[in-house]
Amino acid sequence: MTSAPHLLNEDRPDFEHALDDALRTVLDDAMDGGSGPAPGAAARADPPLNAEQLRTLALASVDAINQAAAKEYEAYCAIRIESREAAQDAARNRANRHFGYAAMGVADRAGSGAGLAPVLAVLTPLLAGAAAVIFLIIGYALAAVSPEPAIAGPLRTAGWFFAVITAAAVVLGVVGLLLTAVRDGSGAIHDAPDSLPPEVGRARLHWRETLLSSGMLPFLDEVLDEALTRRAAPGPDVPVPPAASRIPRLGYSRPTFSSPHDPRPTAPRFSSPDYSSPDWGGPEHAPE
Repeated sequence: MTSAPHLLNEDRPDFEHALDDALRTVLDDAMDGGSGPAPGAAARADPPLNAEQLRTLALASVDAINQAAAKEYEAYCAIRIESREAAQDAARNRANRHFGYAAMGVADRAGSGAGLAPVLAVLTPLLAGAAAVIFLIIGYALAAVSPEPAIAGPLRTAGWFFAVITAAAVVLGVVGLLLTAVRDGSGAIHDAPDSLPPEVGRARLHWRETLLSSGMLPFLDEVLDEALTRRAAPGPDVPVPPAASRIPRLGYSRPTFSSPHDPRPTAPRFSSPDYSSPDWGGPEHAPE
């Protein structure tokens, strides 16, 4: 028997959302006296555990709960990986095609190629900026000469003209980049529920439904039943936390202390030595 795959971090929000739905269902059934879909397991007028305690126990048993929907989860992960790979391949091909069109300066048959626009957007600021710098430097350098040459004024005017062209080309290039980013971003595949491909959305929904019906609801019902049994069982023993059997043990337990069989305390017995006076009464009373 194969074990359930480990729940990925990106799927934990879906797990927690399904857990919230299961908690509402179980606790509502308990408050209604078990009139829900599982009256035999949820007929608990006074639940021994609150929602936060049940949530903590469920999050500590994520893999065990997901075992009930292991097949659906594997199918969902496989479809999602295939969809992401297909989207990445399409984006890579589109980027390579656009790069080729920009380098060659031609358009494809459908007219969706970049053409000369990207080339001009890149070259115009460079060439205009270089011309502006050269003309301005020469124009103001000639202005320092006395008398000033007649060509100094037109050079400065041409320099400022190319500076304006450079600024306009930079602004247009930035706007074009933003528009391209928005257009390409709208076709990207994200993991939001509304943007998932249809097959991925169906697999995700099927996994969550199976997880809720076959994993979480039975788990919570069993935890509550076990807690009710422990609360109803009389005895002097120290109560064990509910559903402790579902929490993994570390392989050791606390030592067991017990009283001796004889309840009366035993202590060493001491007695004073038996001292007596010597039988001595003087010379006339010699001892026999």
